Amino acid sequence: MLREEDVRGIFVPVVTPFSMNGDLDEESYDRYLENLLTHDIQGLVINGTTGEAPTVLWEEVHNLVCRTKSVIARKGISIPIVVGTGTNDTRSTVERTVLAKEIGADAALIVVPYYSRPSQAGILEHYRRAAQTGLPIIAYEVPYRTSVRISADTAEEILALDGVIGMKDSSGGTELISALKQRGVTKPILCGEDAYFLGWLRQGAAGGILAAANLRTEMFIETYRQFRDGNTALATSAFDSLTQLIDHLFRESNPAPLKWLLSHQGLLDSDTLRLPLLPISEGLRNQLSVI
Repeated sequence: MLREEDVRGIFVPVVTPFSMNGDLDEESYDRYLENLLTHDIQGLVINGTTGEAPTVLWEEVHNLVCRTKSVIARKGISIPIVVGTGTNDTRSTVERTVLAKEIGADAALIVVPYYSRPSQAGILEHYRRAAQTGLPIIAYEVPYRTSVRISADTAEEILALDGVIGMKDSSGGTELISALKQRGVTKPILCGEDAYFLGWLRQGAAGGILAAANLRTEMFIETYRQFRDGNTALATSAFDSLTQLIDHLFRESNPAPLKWLLSHQGLLDSDTLRLPLLPISEGLRNQLSVI
């Protein structure tokens, strides 16, 4: 299982490839993953936002985890698998987290409950129940998707729970990580905002869960390594080379632009998404084709 001290570096949230008829495209997934694992990343996230979690059946998640473990074994490497198990229902979140543990996940990524707009106390209790499953938990703060923002007090309490080993911060600014560091919180915080990755590192982030790291993966790794080693100028140079790509990848809903580029590069057979997401516009295709 994933340990707190190993929540660092570049974790890549994988896409879920679909065939033209909307079924899981296993061959594309294996090919795409084989390529991704040629890079020295520190972890994979299955069934996250980038993996279109709201539209993926649990049986398909199970399939993806099994296929991922097979590819990892074939390559003779060791890399943790984090599975997104969070919903806006605590009972189903706990059930999914137990299932993830049973199929061999190393940790669960659990989003703050969305839609229901629970109180801060309700959010804390949600994580307390999930943490009791025995599978290490990475909390996920993403208020522009959940319509509720956790306070620094609540985040500190969540991170103090036994079984919670870190947090993915996609809060849109550095206020939360800054507040937590000022309070002396030592559990790792991963950047979930690709465009602000370097800024988050400067605030004390341990790394990032970054959709854009599916592409130009080595430059994301270089940014992290150079910053970790104290070479801030080289880290800045590496990250500056990524900013145009990051900007274009989030001009339309993630993961549509990313899937188009992966398909364009031949790593996926199709850029198909499941409704309500649609493929990217012709204008964005033209822009992505020249960056």
